[in-house]
Amino acid sequence: MKMILRLAPAPADRLCLLFAAALAVAMVPAVAEEPVPVHGFRVLASWPHDASAFTQGLVVADGALYESTGGYGRSSLRRVDLATGRVLQARPLPDTQFGEGLTAWRGELVQLTWRAGRVLRYERVTLAPLGELPLRGEGWGLTHDGEHWIVSDGSAVLRFLDPVTGAEARRVTVREGSRPVRRLNELELVPVPRRAAAKGAAAGAVAPARNEVWANIWYQDRLVRINPADGRVLGYVELSGLWPRAERPHREAVLNGIAFDAERGRLLVTGKHWPRLYWIDVPGLLPASRNSAD
Repeated sequence: MKMILRLAPAPADRLCLLFAAALAVAMVPAVAEEPVPVHGFRVLASWPHDASAFTQGLVVADGALYESTGGYGRSSLRRVDLATGRVLQARPLPDTQFGEGLTAWRGELVQLTWRAGRVLRYERVTLAPLGELPLRGEGWGLTHDGEHWIVSDGSAVLRFLDPVTGAEARRVTVREGSRPVRRLNELELVPVPRRAAAKGAAAGAVAPARNEVWANIWYQDRLVRINPADGRVLGYVELSGLWPRAERPHREAVLNGIAFDAERGRLLVTGKHWPRLYWIDVPGLLPASRNSAD
C-alpha cells in the first residue's frame, strides 16, 4: 500500500499565498458610484434683510415671511416684511434658549431650540406661545411632510417626530452613495416638478411634484437635495457666488435659511448676518412659477 503524505505549506509559502489572495482582491475593479447632479442658480430678485439677524430658520406661510434667529440673549421669532426687511412683529426667547429651525404647522409656528431640549409652539397670527414639547439631542433645522416634523441635529441623520408627542417615529441617514453627508442644518420641504413620463402624455405635461427635503450644509455654499423616504442624496444646488465669502463680515456668516413660497412658487434663501434675501430659480430643476411675480 502506498501512503500519501500531505505536507503543510512552509511559513514562507503561507505568506506567498496570503499575498496572492490580497493582490487578487485588490485587482477586482471597484464599482464606481454614479455622480449626482449639481445644479446652478439664477437670482430673480433680492430684498433687504436684517444684517443683525443670525438666521436659523425661514418659512413662508399664507404669504407672510417668518424667521427664527439664534444667539443666547438675542434669539427671537419674528414676522418680517419681505419688501423692506423690516421686522413687523417679534417675540424674544429667554436668554437661556438659542433659537434654531422653524416651520409652519397648520395654524401654528414651531421653533426648535439648540440645546435646551425644547420644541416651542406659537399661534401663527399673534405669535402667542401655545406650549412646548421635549426634544432629545440638539435641534438644528426643521420642516415637515404633512405627517411628521423633520429635524436635523448637525449630523447626517434626519429624525421624523410625532407632532403630538414629539416622539421619534423613524429616522434616515443622508448619504451620497455610501458617504454620509454631515452638518445638515436648515431644512425645507420643496415640491420639485417632474415631467410626465407616461407613454402618450401630452408634450410638456407635468406630473405631480416630488417632495424633496432641501438642506443647508453648515459652512458650505450649497444645498443638498434629499429623498425623505430613504435619505438618498438626489443632487446639489451650488450657490457659490450668491454672496461672495470675501465680502462677508466673519466666518460664521454662512448660507442658512430656505423658504419655499408655495402660493407663488418662489424659493427664497439667505444667510446668517446677510444683508440681502434672494429669490432664486434652479434652471432645469425648479423653474420660476408663472405666479411668482404676483
